[in-house]
Amino acid sequence: MVSIDTYNACVDFPIFDAKSRSLKKAFLGAAGGTIGRNADNTVVVEALRDINLHLKEGDRIGLVGHNGAGKSTLLRLLSGIYEPTRGSAVVSGRVAPVFDLGVGMDPEISGWENIIIRGLFLGESKRSMQKKMDEIAEFSELGDYLSMPLRTYSSGMRVRLALGVVTSIEPEILLLDEGIGAVDAAFMAKARVRLQSLVAKSGILVFASHSNEFLAQLCDSALWVDHGEIRECGPVDEIVGNYEGPEARDQVRGTLKNLGRLR
Repeated sequence: MVSIDTYNACVDFPIFDAKSRSLKKAFLGAAGGTIGRNADNTVVVEALRDINLHLKEGDRIGLVGHNGAGKSTLLRLLSGIYEPTRGSAVVSGRVAPVFDLGVGMDPEISGWENIIIRGLFLGESKRSMQKKMDEIAEFSELGDYLSMPLRTYSSGMRVRLALGVVTSIEPEILLLDEGIGAVDAAFMAKARVRLQSLVAKSGILVFASHSNEFLAQLCDSALWVDHGEIRECGPVDEIVGNYEGPEARDQVRGTLKNLGRLR
């Protein structure tokens, strides 16, 4: 059964070589987690604190909050990249993380070969990825570059290849961050259509975005993350409105109305 359950999950980053006084001066008032000390009296940045999240199949939840609030850290916790320092995180189902797109790719081998190894990293079989080669090549529009080593690619070309691979699979849990890299607007518009199809096939979606329109298109509910804590959770229009104000709420409601989903 596909599910996500976190219980008082915390993620701390220890700062072993920092002077506590200078560290506090540098960090207090800045975006991100708060400063504290762990049981060993080591200074830590508390990136996530007491995260309680319970999702089941069919849930579509967006993450809102300022840059540095902890949205990306939460996605990494749910993907298994970060283990909780305290508390627990139990994720049941095959996870497709659409962020950190360079993970599982080798700069010294060709684009074709990277399609295979990125697919293996995401839990696909070699045979399955071989069947998807032509589709991924057509989507990425990389042409003859697919025969070249990945180190010859621009950052935008790498994003195109990685997006082609990750959107070709059918995940049970999709963890998506819209700020995935530098690609041109036309390709991102094309990628959005493909991402919407991917969302429709996934069991659970957790989506971090600053685009209220895209949040409304993909999500039913939203989670407001603020300085590493869950500040509020509820319907996507209400949470976006509480976070950004009435104008943003009305924008989301307009999109939901156009989609026939306004309550």
